[in-house]
Amino acid sequence: MNIENAQVQMRKGILEFCILHIISRGEVYASDMLDELTSARIMVVEGTLYPLLTRLKNAGLLDYKWVESTSGPPRKYYILTELGRTSLTALNETWQELSASVHTIVEKTEQYKKPENGKPIILSENTPEPPQSNQPS
Repeated sequence: MNIENAQVQMRKGILEFCILHIISRGEVYASDMLDELTSARIMVVEGTLYPLLTRLKNAGLLDYKWVESTSGPPRKYYILTELGRTSLTALNETWQELSASVHTIVEKTEQYKKPENGKPIILSENTPEPPQSNQPS
């Protein structure tokens, strides 16, 4: 398993969700999205963001408006559509369920330690023993 690839894929999997959240706060410029995503350590570059924004717009989840700038060309500001807000609500519910499920699994794993003989030590009396493998250790 390539750990770096797995980490990138995990981040990509939640990128649309994060972008919709950022835009849900109000009109937002793409470079501000990049800044927030970068500071949140969700690695993204312009070459990833702009095609994703186009795809979300084509899906009807967001729209944009042009705003004149005093320091250069007009800027494109993104806003959520009603469909985008509805979709974000559904994604929020899914995120809460997934987050709780993953947390449950990770916490249960934290309760086990494997000594040199390969048998788990149960750290909590209420934690059931994990299933035993029929394969030799």
